[in-house]
Amino acid sequence: MKRLMIVVAVVLGINATCFAGNRVKNDDFDMKVNVSLLGRYLNLTDDQAEKVASINEYFCDKMSRAANTNEKKQPARVREAVYGDFKLMKGTLTPDQYKKYVQLMNVTLRNRGLDSYMIYE
Repeated sequence: MKRLMIVVAVVLGINATCFAGNRVKNDDFDMKVNVSLLGRYLNLTDDQAEKVASINEYFCDKMSRAANTNEKKQPARVREAVYGDFKLMKGTLTPDQYKKYVQLMNVTLRNRGLDSYMIYE
């Protein structure tokens, strides 16, 4: 009987952990970046660094609004924010820098569990 109770407790614990891991938290929507590190990675000029900082501030504002939206509208808001960021960055960065930036953003979104918002509605 003790073994059965232990097995049930372990199974319930594993299920709770799996379901809790799939949720996206409001902290995951915080997309502030260190512009100096990003600038080194992308080899930004001073003018580009200022524009990137401004674009990132705008992007963070859009993502915080997405975080505070109801769950049904969140995917659309996240998509809107990300694609808006990509559009602004494409006009600011060179093609090589933009390619690196998109790869970096895709990894970041995937690590935060927001990549599914880019696919599903």
